[in-house]
Amino acid sequence: MAPAPPPGHFHILYFAAAAQHTGKSLEPLPAPLPLRDLFDELERRYSGIRASVLDHSLVTVNLEYVDIQADEEAPEGERVVIQEGDEVAVIPPVSSG
Repeated sequence: MAPAPPPGHFHILYFAAAAQHTGKSLEPLPAPLPLRDLFDELERRYSGIRASVLDHSLVTVNLEYVDIQADEEAPEGERVVIQEGDEVAVIPPVSSG
């Protein structure tokens, strides 16, 4: 279990290709952050991550899968906002042989 994020932050967990691209498995990010802005924020921090990793990944918020594209199209009052203390995970596709 990861330590609690610093006050005013949430934790983002990176797996597989996301961890390789960022060089990290865990990182605190400032909260609140609208879910629809998450990929833009990560692209700003890690150039190229959106096309190479994020556009093909699943995302969870507090262990529940979320659909970023559907969230972008949702009415304003129904959109997900990542809050202080939340845990977000980026889960790229994984293959095994």
